[in-house]
Amino acid sequence: MVSSSVPHKILGVIPARFASSRFPGKALAAIAGKPMIQHVWERASQAGSFSKIIIATDDERIATAAKRFGAEVRMTRMTHASGTDRSAEVAASEDAGFVVNIQGDEPLIDATAIDAAVHGLADAPGTPMSTLKKRIEDPSELSNPNVVKVVTDLSGHAIYFSRSVLPYVRGEQTPHYKHIGLYVYRRDFLLGYSLMPPGPLEQAERLEQLRALENGYRILVVETEYDSLGVDTPEDLERVSKVVEAKLAMS
Repeated sequence: MVSSSVPHKILGVIPARFASSRFPGKALAAIAGKPMIQHVWERASQAGSFSKIIIATDDERIATAAKRFGAEVRMTRMTHASGTDRSAEVAASEDAGFVVNIQGDEPLIDATAIDAAVHGLADAPGTPMSTLKKRIEDPSELSNPNVVKVVTDLSGHAIYFSRSVLPYVRGEQTPHYKHIGLYVYRRDFLLGYSLMPPGPLEQAERLEQLRALENGYRILVVETEYDSLGVDTPEDLERVSKVVEAKLAMS
């Protein structure tokens, strides 16, 4: 059910850059015959929330590929340090109530998870942004610093994000949750958020979402069954390709 408080205009932004320290050009890496960025765009387009989705890039190769499969593209500055900054540049010239930052390296992103994050924020007046969490089932993920953990208060708002085990359990077992890196912002908040300097916790953990918490802003964390399978390395690409090809074989 769509919340009656969802803004009429919701902008989706998929930041995509060619440069990458671990996997240059990954946005255009082929998965089942399509560039990865196309998979992200097609799956995000299945969400019912969006009035518009824009691929934001600073590279003509990505722009050309995106236009070829029918996406709207916006060329952005090359100096952006993060996808959030790139999303903010696009949002500054768009009329939208909410802006959704969709990671360009999540070719299996789930449309229902996107809609859940949007509707959750719409039903949380006074909260400027939302994101997602997934219950951790694999114990090995607890000690993996690349799996970001999150703890929330009783109202579902984030208390902290960390690469360390969080919470550390000494007594009765409690569930652990991983953070899924999709963000929904109220547009006006995003424009100011991108200008805030990084704080000491953000710099220590290298987690950009800590900037909001360090400045006293709340983040609603919506639970989802979607399990992120992002692409950071060629090995990740091979793993995701096998999943996509298996899904195609079953359809």
